[in-house]
Amino acid sequence: MASPNKVPEHRRKWDTEEYEKIARKRQARELEGSDSDEEKPKKRELLRQRDYRVDLDSRLGKSIVITKNTPASQSGGYYCNVCECVVKDSINFLDHINGKKHQRNMGMSMKIERSSLDQVKQRFQTLKKKKEEEKKTYDFEQRICELKDEEEKSREYRRERRFEKKAKKQAEAAAATAPFEADPDIAVMMGFSGFGSSKK
Repeated sequence: MASPNKVPEHRRKWDTEEYEKIARKRQARELEGSDSDEEKPKKRELLRQRDYRVDLDSRLGKSIVITKNTPASQSGGYYCNVCECVVKDSINFLDHINGKKHQRNMGMSMKIERSSLDQVKQRFQTLKKKKEEEKKTYDFEQRICELKDEEEKSREYRRERRFEKKAKKQAEAAAATAPFEADPDIAVMMGFSGFGSSKK
């Protein structure tokens, strides 16, 4: 039985030496760098320019039958493979592709690389050289000859199409006006001699 002078302690007592040892071990591990990769925040790439063309026109004006079993990638609208979502129109699809959530799923942050002065000068030099090369390669006479050739090809194509249509119409007309050529014995047996045409 407890003596009246001593009050029983209800507070929990901690083993401070044991917890100090655990803390020292953890600090030693952190100093060594043996920290697991999961605990460290992932370093994301800087935002960069797309190296592919966004396809907005491939299914434009086409009709698609959509059922309950149609996968999301083939349903109406634009499907994002990275985020696995469907966006209903092209403007919202572009907003989604350029947005923070999509870029994060691609592994990029929304920060861009800062260009140095040398990079800007080099870019100007390459653009200037490209412009000069375009001026050199542009020959007026050669361009006129190319345009004439293209025009001649298009005329020839139209002429061929006209000829094909005319031949097709003539074949159809000939088939429609051609008399019915059946065996005369069978025609007499069936009771008619012709189809009412008085022309011979």
